[in-house]
Amino acid sequence: MNPEILFWIVPFASVVALAFAAKFFFDMKKADEGNDRMKEIAGYVREGAMAYLKQQYKIVSIFFVIIAVVFGIMAFYGLQNNIVPVAFLTGGIFSGLAGFIGMKTATYASGRVAQACRDEKDGLNKGLQLAFRSGAVLGLTVVGFGLLDISAWYLILDNTGLVAAEGISRLTQITTIMLTFGMGASLQALFARVGGGIYTKAADVGADLVGKTEYHFNEDDPRNPATIADNVGDNVGDVAGMGADLYESYAGSILASAALGAAAAATAGWAYETGLQLVMAPMIIGAIGALLSVIGIFLVRTKPEANQTQLMAALNFGINVSGVLIALASAGILYALGIENWLGLWGSIVIGLVVGIAIGKVTEYYTSFEFKPVKFIAENATTGPATVIISGIGVGMISTCRPVVLPVASCWPYSWPTPAVPGITPRNTSRRETPPTAASTPLCTTPLWWVTPWVTLSRIPPVPL
Repeated sequence: MNPEILFWIVPFASVVALAFAAKFFFDMKKADEGNDRMKEIAGYVREGAMAYLKQQYKIVSIFFVIIAVVFGIMAFYGLQNNIVPVAFLTGGIFSGLAGFIGMKTATYASGRVAQACRDEKDGLNKGLQLAFRSGAVLGLTVVGFGLLDISAWYLILDNTGLVAAEGISRLTQITTIMLTFGMGASLQALFARVGGGIYTKAADVGADLVGKTEYHFNEDDPRNPATIADNVGDNVGDVAGMGADLYESYAGSILASAALGAAAAATAGWAYETGLQLVMAPMIIGAIGALLSVIGIFLVRTKPEANQTQLMAALNFGINVSGVLIALASAGILYALGIENWLGLWGSIVIGLVVGIAIGKVTEYYTSFEFKPVKFIAENATTGPATVIISGIGVGMISTCRPVVLPVASCWPYSWPTPAVPGITPRNTSRRETPPTAASTPLCTTPLWWVTPWVTLSRIPPVPL
């Protein structure tokens, strides 16, 4: 199938994602916010979060203007494409906008979720669905703006005179320019994540020191001003900062994959059609993933008498169903694009999904009170604060091992030499007098190379606690 036809799935998916984000937001706004006291406390948090974000964006905008001017000067002297300064600004604007919408939703949803949970008949399920769909506003906004920005810039660069090159060089220049708006998103994410993180930790420590130690308030007592500041910090750091960070990661992963596809095609001397397939594949897969994620959102529900384990199972069910659907749809997309080694590329996608889910499981294991690590730290609390600190730091250090080992182990087999695949012959370049032999062909060119990571993972011993 023609990749240029399949490409239109990308802007379509962005519109659908943003439409569902708007639906979930307005559905949340219709929910009951609770009594006057709940509204008052939620209003304090919302006011503080907006004040912080307004001040932060004011400072960040100064840096963006300075860097955009530098890019403009470089473009004037022919060191950059003329569109680079604008692309840089759009990346930062969309990244900041995604974080702003997510934080706005969170500050409106908090009181409504608490009120929904007070329902005697179905409070737990109502609260879970309202909280999850309110959180989905941020996720859908991130992917919606990301896909919209990517598809818009590709159409602009491909259908105007901004890129003069032809053939495979044209794809290389387009994807390189598009990486620039990923830089703008990264800068915005840096300020939002780090600034918000410092703020929330400072407020959290202040709430504990002043409220608990000096005035003996309980955790999150609204009489403690630092508690309001702590909740403000949670919103600006963990929501607005996370939204900007996720936008940068999401857009960056798609753009980096597209750029690598174009560069691989140019280096190997493949035809323009092959390069176009490799550039389009990550964009279309990201778009299909956004559509299928909406299905997973509607699958999250639980029973009124559910416990913590059942709540996590309800969340995991929606995530796992979306993951399976995305894995199956990716195979169809790669096959429809006509990529010769579609099975091998599909295997890498499956491995990425599995590793991502596995890292989530590892995180749950080390942070849930139902498993041994948290119980181990709690037991040490009986002997004093020193043992709590020591055991907590130790468990925290151990917990970083598997999330590092899993992706590294999944990438390791790429470099193993395997027999060459019929029909895929690396191009001979001026740096080589002879083409690579069959014994030196990278593993990623074999259709079933993706089986080998499991051999690697099976050799990793469990990390003792």
